[in-house]
Amino acid sequence: MFFSALAETSSKVHLCVFEDKDAAAYFYSDVKNMLHKDPILFFPSSYKRSVQYKQPDNGNIILRTNVLNRLNQYTEKESGRLVIISHPEALTEKVSSKQNIDDNTLQIHAGEKISIEFIHEVLDEYGFELVDFVYEPGQYALRGGLVDVFSFTAEYPYRIDFFGDEVETIRSFEVESQLSKLTYNKISILPNLETRGSSHKNSLLETLPAHSTIWCSNIAYVAERISEIYNSTHIEQEETKKEHSLLMGSEFLEHLSKYGVVEFQRKAYFPNAIAFNFSTKPQPAFKKNFTLLGDNLKLHLAQEYDTCIFSDSEKQIERLHAIFDDTHQGIPFKNVLKAIHAGFIDEDLKLCYFTDHEIFDRYHKYQLHAYHSSKAALSLRELKDLKPGDYVVHVDHGIGQFGGLERVNQNGKIQEVITLVYRDNDVIQVSIHSLHRISKYKGKDDSPPRVHKLGTGTWQKLKTATKRKVKDIAKDLIALYAKRKSKTGFSFSPDTYLQEELEASFIYEDTPDQLKATKAVKTDMEKSIPMDRLICGDVGFGKTEIAIRAAFKAVAY
Repeated sequence: MFFSALAETSSKVHLCVFEDKDAAAYFYSDVKNMLHKDPILFFPSSYKRSVQYKQPDNGNIILRTNVLNRLNQYTEKESGRLVIISHPEALTEKVSSKQNIDDNTLQIHAGEKISIEFIHEVLDEYGFELVDFVYEPGQYALRGGLVDVFSFTAEYPYRIDFFGDEVETIRSFEVESQLSKLTYNKISILPNLETRGSSHKNSLLETLPAHSTIWCSNIAYVAERISEIYNSTHIEQEETKKEHSLLMGSEFLEHLSKYGVVEFQRKAYFPNAIAFNFSTKPQPAFKKNFTLLGDNLKLHLAQEYDTCIFSDSEKQIERLHAIFDDTHQGIPFKNVLKAIHAGFIDEDLKLCYFTDHEIFDRYHKYQLHAYHSSKAALSLRELKDLKPGDYVVHVDHGIGQFGGLERVNQNGKIQEVITLVYRDNDVIQVSIHSLHRISKYKGKDDSPPRVHKLGTGTWQKLKTATKRKVKDIAKDLIALYAKRKSKTGFSFSPDTYLQEELEASFIYEDTPDQLKATKAVKTDMEKSIPMDRLICGDVGFGKTEIAIRAAFKAVAY
């Protein structure tokens, strides 16, 4: 919070360095919540483990390349505030020079004249892999008037749509569904800079603008850790290669001294430092003792402390209010719908800021990579694995056979289409953008299905008959439920504070679907009619947790 408040007063680059990846990642999560309007970037190691050159991590490389690209384009007047958070393992790896980044950056603007052949040559020179469909960074695909490319600076690949030699549109899209997300006026495409060697590499600190501020936790330890990594890393080439690729602890200290430095430690590393002392102490460990928690909050409220509980879950706040209503006749704390890693008490500023996950003794995790789920019926990887002759189902035309991918001319533009073959060798072609309307056929056994004939209405008749059958089943169910509603069942009482305490004892926060299912089960249990509900879910999706909640509600009645 101190960092967020100070950072908001200056428009420049801030580099925050912590002792290890976890400390840096938790700080990243906190600052991202506090300065959500500003670009907050995480700069990790390129590898899954500390400088193990045989285990690169594409997700980490994207984060690193994005930082270098932002710094390369940074101007204080236009770019404003930029926050970068890192740790020793990441800083030990030297990075490409500004010249190398410029030489390996392809910028494309909507509306500009540029040939697909030129882009093909540049991407090939950059080391991008030409594939049928892109699904990971470093790949590109050429399909008629479309170029798909997955840059090492982006979470999603780009789709560049051409009309002749003019860039018509630039959009990002989801890999699995192929559905568009955002439209761009210009993009920068960068390769994996870690593999695009140059004659000169710099440390990240050398790439920072001159007036940057570096915030460092335990400078001596960070420098020592960088030296340890340097000394323990074996590169299967000459020693000069090691000096070219890795930073030494002494170099780190030398670069650090050229910037304004804020130290997070009790004893300053640099002489003549101005010290600021904060009378803070960590949030007490209540161990889910809500009586102790309530007494603590009442004590601080009586002393006129600003008392807040931070949580990104409204449900957790509701639980606390319900518990305090039963045990302390209510406590007027403020709730902040943001997550921070650790709560604290500041006696000088009279702040009492607690976190819900420490109160409920739950695991608090950070997230550095974006994970994107797909709801497409047929994923891109499944399409790639399909072979001519495999059975598929089209929503409008029924069961057919996959005939392959083709490029066709549509209104002067070359487009990629999926060919589907039906009975009597009738063929339809489906745009790659309509991938979501096709699914792979899955039957009860291995026997081949009956392929439908186009234009006969057979598939529509089958769908109509199925809908009619479903309606018949629905009518029977309605009659059954009407009969059940006329009966009297056992009505359980609303949740008590004991129920809230039990639910708070679970280590992990409920998923949205778990919350929805639990609420529905409880609503059923509190009604005076017989309950009839089936909870479905895959293994490990949390059915047991819902059952335990319902069982406790029944026993606690």
